[in-house]
Amino acid sequence: MSPDADHTPQRRPTRAETKARTRRLLLDAAARTYARKGFAGASVEEIAEAAGFSIGAVYSNFGSKERLFVELLKERASEQVSRATRIVADAQAGDDPVPALGRLLANAADKDPDFAPLQAEFWLYAVRNPPLMETLAEELRGPRAELESLMGKALEHIGAPGAVPADAVATIAMALFQGLLRQRRIDPASVPDELLGQAMQWLFAGIAASGTATGAQGPDSTDDPAATDAPAAADRPEENR
Repeated sequence: MSPDADHTPQRRPTRAETKARTRRLLLDAAARTYARKGFAGASVEEIAEAAGFSIGAVYSNFGSKERLFVELLKERASEQVSRATRIVADAQAGDDPVPALGRLLANAADKDPDFAPLQAEFWLYAVRNPPLMETLAEELRGPRAELESLMGKALEHIGAPGAVPADAVATIAMALFQGLLRQRRIDPASVPDELLGQAMQWLFAGIAASGTATGAQGPDSTDDPAATDAPAAADRPEENR
């Protein structure tokens, strides 16, 4: 029997698999190039060469350098939200989410050095190009909706009052992550691994305490001290009515 008789030919990748691999390589190359040179400084030629393809591969897969940029933003935002979702899901099974959230921040800041520069570049490009701002916002609505759902479940878990909007908490959580990420890249010692988890604990503790205080006041309470100290109209002297 020939030694090659039992050899099974390797399956050729499908067209869809080849396309997905090409897109993946182009996105990775774009992330490195945009982070290093910024959007304006990065050329399609550089991105294609870094990925090992011709310029045509960029245009056939994304249509333009700008569209590639938008796709990269959406993908990176989705990745971070998905990781946070898995962390919270694990926490519901009994694990403490604080160390895991800290690792999420540390990984983004330390093991993905392109992430913080990309965030800054995305923001700068959007504010300098108002027509593109709505496109970028639209692409981020998917990851944002996922984060809002995550925050809604967390609010239910702590028994937060219904008036606390999950979308607002999602905005705060996103801002915390982005701000701490940039600060850690500048001064790592000022943002220890556990700070993001602690910040989220403080945020939800404040929300829970606010709900408790509101409930303790009762439905007929008021925040106006003058209203409680002043005599009712019927009890005031006639001349003061």
